[in-house]
Amino acid sequence: MSIRVLLADDHEMMRAGLRSILEKVKEIQVVAEADDGRVAVRLARELNPDIVLMDITMPNLNGMEATRQIVSERNAPKVIALSIHFERTFVIEMLAAGASGYLLKNSAATELIMAINAVREGDVFLSPKIAGVIVQKCLRERNGPAAASAGAAAVSGQGSFAQLTSREREVLQLLAEGKSNKEMANSLHISVKTVETHRAQLMERLGIFTVAELTKYAIREGLTSLDV
Repeated sequence: MSIRVLLADDHEMMRAGLRSILEKVKEIQVVAEADDGRVAVRLARELNPDIVLMDITMPNLNGMEATRQIVSERNAPKVIALSIHFERTFVIEMLAAGASGYLLKNSAATELIMAINAVREGDVFLSPKIAGVIVQKCLRERNGPAAASAGAAAVSGQGSFAQLTSREREVLQLLAEGKSNKEMANSLHISVKTVETHRAQLMERLGIFTVAELTKYAIREGLTSLDV
């Protein structure tokens, strides 16, 4: 029985490279490709793959929020993050979102296949460099509440990012990508007034009140990038 995989990455060349690697493995079948997070969520629901290879920084809906939505479904597929980011913030946020694995994009092809097989069997798979990040976090927590609290603050931007709802994160990303309130409302299937409410709430929670600073914040948190 083959392992059905959905590829989610906004770069066509990256998807083509992943497909080329996976198509050489008899037990793995690439069922579809997605170039943004919303498409990935929709295809995961429609096709019910076993594994989703998920880039973190994608337009319209980033990989963290897409992962949260995918794993919240009944009989959800497993998600493996595939990213250039190895910083603690990205790793822990992605695992907290529900990912079962985290691979760096410069990983060897054999490591990718190992990750897919391991996660399919119910294990968690981390690139060696990523595993070191998690070990450091565990050691800080073992060293006492003060160290753990300091580490958590560093990860979450002193707790402000963690306080945002999933919808507020979506609005933050679209706002940082230059979308108008009307465009955000259409994308999220909500009213303009509701968008304005979410926008005001996230600004209040973050203590940031200009689009320029919100954009910088969204980039730091991995919600978007400069090339979207």
